[in-house]
Amino acid sequence: MTFSWESQPMLLHICLFLCTTGVVSRQFQLQPLNPAVLQGSDVQFRATVEGNWQIMTWDVGGLLVLTVPVDSNVTSSSRQFSAGFCSVGNSSCVEFTIHNVSRRDAGPVICAVQGDYGDKTAQLNVQESGTVNILGGNVTVDQDQQVEFQCVTTAWFPIPTVSWTQDSHAINSTLYNTSSMADGDYFNSTSVLKFQAVKNTMVECWATVAALTNPQSSSVSLVVVPKPTDWTVLIAVVVSFGGAALLVLLILGIIFCYKCRKEKQSNYQDEISRRVWTQSQISTVSAAGQANAGFEPDGQTSVAPSELTDSGFYQANGPIAHEMPDIINSDQTGNGYNSAQHTLDGTGFRKHRHVTIV
Repeated sequence: MTFSWESQPMLLHICLFLCTTGVVSRQFQLQPLNPAVLQGSDVQFRATVEGNWQIMTWDVGGLLVLTVPVDSNVTSSSRQFSAGFCSVGNSSCVEFTIHNVSRRDAGPVICAVQGDYGDKTAQLNVQESGTVNILGGNVTVDQDQQVEFQCVTTAWFPIPTVSWTQDSHAINSTLYNTSSMADGDYFNSTSVLKFQAVKNTMVECWATVAALTNPQSSSVSLVVVPKPTDWTVLIAVVVSFGGAALLVLLILGIIFCYKCRKEKQSNYQDEISRRVWTQSQISTVSAAGQANAGFEPDGQTSVAPSELTDSGFYQANGPIAHEMPDIINSDQTGNGYNSAQHTLDGTGFRKHRHVTIV
């Protein structure tokens, strides 16, 4: 009797379903798939297998380096490679270790499980860290001066990532420029940092690769010498205010002088007017005094018109004594006259005298 799939379509469908769901094709996991390690360190891979298996193999760099049977001892081609179960009695997990990794170990690491499991591939990256150095050492500059630092990294693989910090604070990448070049199997990098010096600070250059847990660094001190105090702005302000104040004082002085001059002119005019008025008054009084020409001293009957007496008075021509009849008795006292003021001559007339003094 011959068996054919065409005669059993239902059985064919069941087989296809089991194959696609993984019941027939068994699976396992490999971790990590892209490890990065430093040269000289150890790296581990872990294979987790579902179900029962018999033999597991490991290839590194295209070479079979280790065989792991499920029920016997592990066979290794070198002491650099080793394997074992993750825990005692648990064959579903196997740990594979590469000791003292070198760059020739970099590349694909293949784990294969015989049977229906197939194989899994991880990519091993082996890196190297070199040196970091800021050229020139500590720097002393004047305040606000442009300062430049140059950081050199040597013998790195692959090209390292270079960054800068100032007092432990990251510096903006726009302030520095980094270039790299190959040197055999390694890379050298140069990073130039420029900024304006403001205060004393600590400048650090950092270099790292993915496999390096702690980045390497180099640091220098920046000492900033303060500039002498710039008095230019203050002097300009003081001069401006001083000039404005001087201008105000000058204007006030001009106004004051103008007022004083006006006041002096007014006082001068008043003085001139007063003097003119005084002269006119004196002239008037003098004219009134010259009009009294009737003064005559006792015992003198007449003088020349221009003759000046000893008392300083001018006397007019002709007699200044007026003859009055003796109608008032000389011994009467009630009329306000006395014998010293009124006298009688031999003719019986009384002499009466008036004096005007200027």
